Amino acid sequence: MNAMNQPPSRALFVVGTDTGVGKTVVSMLLLRELFARGERPFYAKPMQTGCKTPYDTDSDAAFVYRHVPELAGRDPAEAVGWCFAAPKAPLHAARDEMRGVETEDLVRSLACLRSEHASLVLEGAGGLMVPLTPEALCIDCIRAADARPVLVARAGLGTVNHTLLSVEALVRRGMEPAGIVFVHTKERSASPDLVRDNMEAVAMLSGFPVSGVVPPIENLLHPPDAAFAPLRRMLDVLDGTTMPD
Repeated sequence: MNAMNQPPSRALFVVGTDTGVGKTVVSMLLLRELFARGERPFYAKPMQTGCKTPYDTDSDAAFVYRHVPELAGRDPAEAVGWCFAAPKAPLHAARDEMRGVETEDLVRSLACLRSEHASLVLEGAGGLMVPLTPEALCIDCIRAADARPVLVARAGLGTVNHTLLSVEALVRRGMEPAGIVFVHTKERSASPDLVRDNMEAVAMLSGFPVSGVVPPIENLLHPPDAAFAPLRRMLDVLDGTTMPD
């Protein structure tokens, strides 16, 4: 809370080093943590591909709405800007349906979201450099939304390269990650030593510490406390209640 005992105004943009790294799970955990802190965050997925409607099984918005108790009963379609069926980059998925998105419309929608919601969690599509329109990449949406990027990466082998490249892309555009979060899944297991080495390498070579590692979650409706720890640490640093490591 700030000096007036009001929740801070913030926009966080959950982006990934690649597709399938755990952005949607991190978005869900972040929303739940923000609600627990007394905020009323709005979740938005500006572009969704790989599903025909926001209600499909593979819809990120539908997943988030199912697993955030405060969103129960609400319509996930309110969170989705554009939805395309093909599991491709939005630029090409939209082209397949002859529904090209104008960059100006995308930028306008992001600016509107930012102005309408004091607490906002946006989720990108794929990695940072995925094309959304002929002129705009996913990374460009962060600035358009006046948001801070939350960079999500795999915990295991290969993550140092992908994470450092992603941080470099952000810094080149004048942005710093609000936090870097590793996601550790049963499907992509890694030894504790490897994860620890990856965290050390990323922090040392990028200058930005890893907020922590989200462990495998058996029950997504009831995540363990350890799953929220990286998000709590990141938010505490952002709110100035603790210092970065």
